[in-house]
Amino acid sequence: MKGYSDLEQINKRFLPTRFRKMLLVFFAFIIFYLVSYILNPYSDFWKEYLNRTFYEIVIEWIVTFLFCYLITESSILIHKKLNQRVPWTQNKSKRLLLEVSFNFGVVVILIMMNMLCFSWIYSDLPDTDISMEEIKGLLQWIVISLVISFMIISINTVSYLIDNWIDTYMEMSQHKVHAVELRQASVEAELNTLKLQLDPHFIFNNLSVLSELILEDQQLGFEYSENFAKVYRFLLVNSKKNLISLEEEIKFLRAYIFLIENRVGIGVHFSIEIDERSKHMYIPPLTLQLLIENAIKHNATQQKNPLMISIYNPEVDQVVIENTRSPIDQTQIASTGIGLKNMNSRFKLLGKKIPKVFQNEHIFKVSIQLIAYDRENSNS
Repeated sequence: MKGYSDLEQINKRFLPTRFRKMLLVFFAFIIFYLVSYILNPYSDFWKEYLNRTFYEIVIEWIVTFLFCYLITESSILIHKKLNQRVPWTQNKSKRLLLEVSFNFGVVVILIMMNMLCFSWIYSDLPDTDISMEEIKGLLQWIVISLVISFMIISINTVSYLIDNWIDTYMEMSQHKVHAVELRQASVEAELNTLKLQLDPHFIFNNLSVLSELILEDQQLGFEYSENFAKVYRFLLVNSKKNLISLEEEIKFLRAYIFLIENRVGIGVHFSIEIDERSKHMYIPPLTLQLLIENAIKHNATQQKNPLMISIYNPEVDQVVIENTRSPIDQTQIASTGIGLKNMNSRFKLLGKKIPKVFQNEHIFKVSIQLIAYDRENSNS
């Protein structure tokens, strides 16, 4: 899952929001003085700048910094609110007009507030006669403030578009990963089915039983061959599906159990009690068959102490498969170890509850949550 981990790293995105805001404020502060100097390097403001006291310069910097902070915060706030009400994907022209208009209005209000602050600092209230130099300075101030505001708008918009692109890329990648995992689980299940179909041991056991039954009881031999065909037909038709109805699974199990009972004899007893309402709910194919196969594989089947396997549902949306425990010598069994793991993976990838396993010295029980009808998942 390296790709997914990389996406998580991308999603942490550049810089923390608070730190990014402070960078924008410092950026606005520097741009304010830089653009101001470029527009009019010979203004009285710059000529007399170094002649002022240190206190006046510091106070001016503080007020300017506060001004830049308010412009930055207001631009970010406007940007966020408009993202909720009029996103770029909805109406680009309207969004641009609104963002520019709101920012212009905020800039004008902040400039008026800033002028009052500087007038108070220098105790130099404006005269009734405004000189051309002062008008030029005011216009320059508006231009600089708008430049800062539009630069922040551009940065916010680019950031927004990049974040959207990353979110879209992550979502698509996660869907792809999920689809690949689901296909992989389906392939694993199909391979397990094919292994069962082509396993010589399984085939020869059933053919051997079939030949014996034909010699002893032709009718029983015919029934055995019919159920043998039903099992293989089910495997071929349903092994690629994600879900099948519990009713279909039970029908398949009855044919499968018929083969086991005639092969193993009275060393194993089956009990199936399923509510009719539950039969219309869904389950991944071969789930119950896998658990029966595991029970027979890992437990002794003796006439005096038969293996008891029960399938029932304590609730309508739940099915339980339970077997008694009489473990055989595990050193004689070559276990693949993929049975329960594969079953859990299929439930997990389908977004459903993973079956619960309970075991003690006497019983092994798996509780499976049945799935309501889902057209998409039930298709192959």
